Amino acid sequence: MKRNLALIVAGIVFVPMFTGCVGTIDGRSQVGVPLVNDRIQATYERAPQELWTAAKDVIAYNGVLTSEDVLKATLEGAVDARKVLVKVEPVDSKVTRLIVQVRTKTGGTDVGLAAEIDKQIALRLATGNLAPAHPTTASK
Repeated sequence: MKRNLALIVAGIVFVPMFTGCVGTIDGRSQVGVPLVNDRIQATYERAPQELWTAAKDVIAYNGVLTSEDVLKATLEGAVDARKVLVKVEPVDSKVTRLIVQVRTKTGGTDVGLAAEIDKQIALRLATGNLAPAHPTTASK
């Protein structure tokens, strides 16, 4: 009896860990390893439009901006064969939250890339350079 109870409890605990679906910041689900941190969150004393512009530019600079959802306030892009999602949401009249989520094609995470994207957005905001960036080519 105790063995059966232990198996039932183990099944209830471990089955959800191996289901293979994770939630994304835009409200969808995708294949992935659950219970693993895959996002970076930061708050800025800036208007949401400034963060939106900086995030779009950083994703486009590092890879390809694949979609923008104004209703959900999310951006989606591909950087180094990874799916990058950025959500911009106002907290109050002065503060805006930025969430960066990065997933690989196989469902793994890349928190390092998420942190790098967040850092580049912060640098663009700090320098006040919100104009679109273009990669520089080496002059010969």
